[in-house]
Amino acid sequence: MELKTKIQAEDNKQEILITREFDLPLELLFKAYTEAELVEQWMGTKVLKLDNQQHGGYQFETSNPQGDVVFRANGTIHEFVHNQKITRTFQMENTPFPVQLEFLEFEKLTENTSKIVIKTIYKSVDYRDQILKLPFAQGLNMAHNRLQIIFSKKA
Repeated sequence: MELKTKIQAEDNKQEILITREFDLPLELLFKAYTEAELVEQWMGTKVLKLDNQQHGGYQFETSNPQGDVVFRANGTIHEFVHNQKITRTFQMENTPFPVQLEFLEFEKLTENTSKIVIKTIYKSVDYRDQILKLPFAQGLNMAHNRLQIIFSKKA
């Protein structure tokens, strides 16, 4: 089955490009990425902090059924333009991966459809390639599928 969330990774480059079109209005897609209670719904993670402004930051945490923290990520927001773009760092805590830089751009396609384009830059080609060996694409696609289902009911 083809993944709706597309990930492009050119050989010998430190970046990936993620694109996904949604049957959702732009405003709803942007809210899904910027309102803590909505982020928790589709990402399946707890939002410990989400301060959407220049020099703001965020922290997400995921626990297993036993309550053990299995994933924690944080970052600083460098640019925040409502319904247009977010530029932020992203760092997975307690992993060997260094911080990465993410450029999220939101685009209105029609009144009821929108698109997100995420360009992520890694410290090295090797780190990027290691990330791509993880079930990263499948996990992101599953999360985006949940986003589409949950927010279609709200549109």
